[in-house]
This record gives sequence, structure tokens and C-alpha cells, in this order.
Amino acid sequence: MTPEEQEEITKRRKGRNIAVGAVLLFFVVLFYAITIVRMGD
Repeated sequence: MTPEEQEEITKRRKGRNIAVGAVLLFFVVLFYAITIVRMGD
């Protein structure tokens, strides 16, 4: 595998990791907000 191919794979993996992290963060914030709203009832 050439260094260029390895670099491309690393870039894709990093982008995918950022996307998964953003989705997880979204769900954490969503559940936090739902919990706060339910406690207010």
C-alpha cells in the first residue's frame, strides 16, 4: 500500500469517527433535554 493510499484511508477514518462522535453527542444532548423536561412535570 502506498503512502498516498494510507493517507486517504486515515482521512476517511477520521471523518467517520467525527461523524459518529457528533451523532453520539446529539443523542446525549437529546436524552438530557428529555430528562430535564420530564423532571419539570
